[in-house]
Amino acid sequence: MGVAKAWRFSLLSTNLALLQHPNAKHVCWRSTTMAPASLQQRKPISWSVICGVMLFGLGLISLLTGHMASDLEWYSQRLVQRTFYPRMDGVYRAPIDIWKSQYSKYYYGCSERGRHIAPAVRERSSNGYLLIATSGGLNQQRTGITDAVVVARILNATLVVPELDHHSYWKDDSDFVNIFDVDWFISYLSKDVTIVKRVPDKVMRSMEKPPYTMRVPRKSDPEYYLDQVLPILLRRRVLQLTKFDYRLANNLDDELQKLRCRVNYHALRFTKPIREIGRRLVMRMRKMANRFIAVHLRFEPDMLAFSGCYFGGGEKERRELGEIRKRWTTLPDLSPDGERKRGKCPLTPHEVGLMLRALGFANDTYLYVASGEIYGGDETMQPLKDLFPNIYTKEMLADEELKPFLPFSSRLAAIDYIVCDESDVFVTNNNGNMAKILAGRRRFMGHKRTIRPNAKKLSALFMTRHQMDWDTFARKVKACQRGFMGEPDEMRPGRGEFHEYPYSCVCEKPFADEVSKKKYRPSNHTAVNLTEKANDWRV
Repeated sequence: MGVAKAWRFSLLSTNLALLQHPNAKHVCWRSTTMAPASLQQRKPISWSVICGVMLFGLGLISLLTGHMASDLEWYSQRLVQRTFYPRMDGVYRAPIDIWKSQYSKYYYGCSERGRHIAPAVRERSSNGYLLIATSGGLNQQRTGITDAVVVARILNATLVVPELDHHSYWKDDSDFVNIFDVDWFISYLSKDVTIVKRVPDKVMRSMEKPPYTMRVPRKSDPEYYLDQVLPILLRRRVLQLTKFDYRLANNLDDELQKLRCRVNYHALRFTKPIREIGRRLVMRMRKMANRFIAVHLRFEPDMLAFSGCYFGGGEKERRELGEIRKRWTTLPDLSPDGERKRGKCPLTPHEVGLMLRALGFANDTYLYVASGEIYGGDETMQPLKDLFPNIYTKEMLADEELKPFLPFSSRLAAIDYIVCDESDVFVTNNNGNMAKILAGRRRFMGHKRTIRPNAKKLSALFMTRHQMDWDTFARKVKACQRGFMGEPDEMRPGRGEFHEYPYSCVCEKPFADEVSKKKYRPSNHTAVNLTEKANDWRV
């Protein structure tokens, strides 16, 4: 940041801090118990003034040193806002609306290309053809496809439509064209990257050797691709990158991050049959209830075995999950109690229900459960059904219509993805790929309420819940979940995976302008368009 900009920033930060309501109650006082009358008459020192002075000091430091601390501007905005927003309602820690964030209207999705960005290099002028073999389930492959487009941009390569994984645990032989609208994918990204459906026969016939195959390290920086991958691509003309999941660094230049968002939130549109059945399921849930919760419940036997956790099923559970765990020969021996204390264990269906009821959702709330095979079947699900009788799945909502999709786990996952994204509240019992991808998308599309459990704190609370009354338990759950409810201020640069926290693609409305327009109070009836018009399954 330049000296002049730093100076303007320090003044702006101070001024914004002083825009607080003059009658704010939360102030810093000196003790007046034994103070003389002259001191007792002194006015209280507002926290906002203190914050403003601190920010002004930081601005002076930057003026002298010629640089700012990393992400200072972003954090300063958070500092000002955290003192302002709660006070707009007259309460420092106002209760959270469990259905919708009251601050989402101050943010909007922004992923447009910068005006200075060069157009995509044409196929004939590119550095070669990039083949991508993705890995894992649908949402893990989605991250790979997203990053593949960015890597092609970095390398000035022509991207061949990525190849999906047919050999993972899910054993789904669906191709890209069976799940995603390939023509839309190619056309939407045409200004960023040239994408073709296959390497031209003429090019393949001219090659002396088969395409070179390599696997890059996880989280590789753009410099690695330029130094290690590009020379091979230039020499061989056709290059394949295998097991392509999380092979690109998390932190990139803002323009590359915005490209990630354009791919993930716009270009990767599902095929028409998947979009149509997903839309029908959402409509059927809406006919039964004006609003509903979607719960992504990962409680399959293999997932539980991989976690190394214990879920209270006695010796039978230990024996069964232990046998499944032997499939992975490289997994270390884990302490189930240790993993639970570290917050690494997924919540059980019963624990999900307890968390939701404690947060304030009534038992007549409608739930859509997105899941695979639940370990323990109906017996495991019954406690959740007792807490929330109105539970539905895609199998319950679409019997005959679902049959063409049943042999394909990725297509079924795509249907669940649509319903979960369109729900009023999205809840997950885990921190897997679908949970992260959907959390990021919902932030981008207007900070729709997204609840992920604070498993580390909740695990201890669940173990002692019988030692307290319900009101105490509910109060403690609400306290544990602050910061895990999908509020806008949970995002900050460098936190978690970019796919979960797409901070470069979520913009904030001008703070001072919003304050003056609203006169220190948000309107209860003003509808604000938070997102770009995304052409996804709604088309």
